[in-house]
Amino acid sequence: MKHLFYIILIAVTLFTKAGAQDTSLFPKGEIATVNNHTGTVWLHELNAPDANFDYSLAVATFAAGAKLDWHIHPGGQILLITEGTGYYQEKHSPIRVVNKGDVIKCLPGITHWHGATPESSFAYIGVTPAQKGKTIWLERVTDKEYNSIKTLAMNSANREQEIINLSRDKWRWMSERNVDSLEALFNEKAVFIHMGGNMTKEQELNVIKSGAIQYKQADIQETSVQFIGNTAILLNKIRLTAVVGGNEVVNPFVVTEVYIEQNGKWSLGSLSFTKLLGQ
Repeated sequence: MKHLFYIILIAVTLFTKAGAQDTSLFPKGEIATVNNHTGTVWLHELNAPDANFDYSLAVATFAAGAKLDWHIHPGGQILLITEGTGYYQEKHSPIRVVNKGDVIKCLPGITHWHGATPESSFAYIGVTPAQKGKTIWLERVTDKEYNSIKTLAMNSANREQEIINLSRDKWRWMSERNVDSLEALFNEKAVFIHMGGNMTKEQELNVIKSGAIQYKQADIQETSVQFIGNTAILLNKIRLTAVVGGNEVVNPFVVTEVYIEQNGKWSLGSLSFTKLLGQ
């Protein structure tokens, strides 16, 4: 372990000096010809395992879009990212975006892959213990796997827009006193928190239907959405025009809306009004 510590310490020191000069400390080496990657990869071996230092130390440089196949290091591996932006993924986990200066620790026996993003070259110093055996190479990384980070980002953006659209529909239905649409949207256990107290789904629908509170217009100023599993939390900063007790009032609120996804359908579980003071 002491040997590994000293090797990493030296590598980090050299990496830091190279970063200060913003130049590559080591040459790219030779283009790899082994059949364990796609795209162009250069390798430069810094240290081969021997009787004194049983660790491989090498620089790997990837052209944009190049990537290694899925593989396993029986003794684990540490990657010191020296240039560009890349991807790192362990089996059954989402892709991580890694950048110059990051340190990645891959535990022994973990199936993973890493490579460059489509837009950027990528390089690292790899520190690989050799005492437990050589790298085990597996199948190619598919295009679907490589591009899954884009799919994930797209799906996230689509889910966010879906919640925003649903919230806007809700304000419109409240203004139109469309209790049928609201009843379908509101969860049976939904809670509605007003300045005057809490209401159940049935009470909220009765207030809207009777006109006791008429939500005339919600001018949305800011919106944000956060997801926690199958729950979406939407924050709306609004200026609400409403008729309460026959009087029209205009108030600024932060409205917290909680939506729950069940069987592919969203329902509103909570609606809470917090009045903004001094506005």
